Amino acid sequence: MRRFALLVALLLGISNLLWAAPAPAAAQTKLKVVSTVAPITNIVLNVGGTRIDLEGIIAPGVDSHTFEPAPSDAVRLASADLIVVNGLALEGHTIELAQANLKPGACILELGSNTITRDEWVFDFSFPEEHGDPNPHVWMNPLHALKYAELVRDTLAEMDAPNADYYRQNTERFRARIDALDKAIMATVATIPEQNRKLLTYHDSFAYFAPRYGFQVIGAIQPSDFAEPSPREVAALIDQIKANNIPAIFGSEVFPSSVLEQIGRETGVRYLDTLRDDDPPGEPGSPENTYVGMLQFDVQQMAEALGGNSAPIDGLDPSNTYLP
Repeated sequence: MRRFALLVALLLGISNLLWAAPAPAAAQTKLKVVSTVAPITNIVLNVGGTRIDLEGIIAPGVDSHTFEPAPSDAVRLASADLIVVNGLALEGHTIELAQANLKPGACILELGSNTITRDEWVFDFSFPEEHGDPNPHVWMNPLHALKYAELVRDTLAEMDAPNADYYRQNTERFRARIDALDKAIMATVATIPEQNRKLLTYHDSFAYFAPRYGFQVIGAIQPSDFAEPSPREVAALIDQIKANNIPAIFGSEVFPSSVLEQIGRETGVRYLDTLRDDDPPGEPGSPENTYVGMLQFDVQQMAEALGGNSAPIDGLDPSNTYLP
């Protein structure tokens, strides 16, 4: 069924390309950029600002691992000058669709594999090595997110030289915000008792975040097939929680699961099902509805649940930084 949906999308996308009349050159004043998950879309926005026409095709809160592109997405991808993806097997059929419908002169920028090397790949419970694909949540480390921005900057500057200085200025402004975020996370984590700096999450999203800030990821609830864990897996997780004596476990805004309640009840630990990895908080257009706002929110939740104090990160400005 998934292959059939992809084929239909490919055919419809190509058909739209053939029948669409080309826009006059004078009307093409901005690069048309299409991106995938919401955090990446926001990073691109902070670099491209008002000088690009940006559209994200995977809506906030949608599971990017199982997202199936629609025929309308084929049209969007086919009209793009630049398609920005995470890669590392995150977007699956979306990249296939982009490659099949790429217009002449357009390009696909893959961020993940250009930010970390193969020997830096992380494999874990949700992304086991025997399946071949690493954990793709590279952007959850703010320093990697800055590298994403630099890759976008360089590509936009090459494709749109008249606005190159604008993209560079925006990237420097974003760099300053990321530096402030990084320092605020460090200071907040320092308030958490060292023995509590352990993460058991629903989805393995913090593989690249944890080493940067001194957390230990001790497990995840969601198996590699994105189904609910089996009774045996739940029992093993309960034993692990008890053995590690952790005060809280963390769920996901995107993956609601009744298993969390069961695990919390049987272990006597608190659970929060609000952590985010591809769904910034707040309403679209609000100051917190950004990549920085998403990390700020997650760290606030962690600090409060693990016996720390969120004050060091509470005052951080999470809003977009791009110039008008």
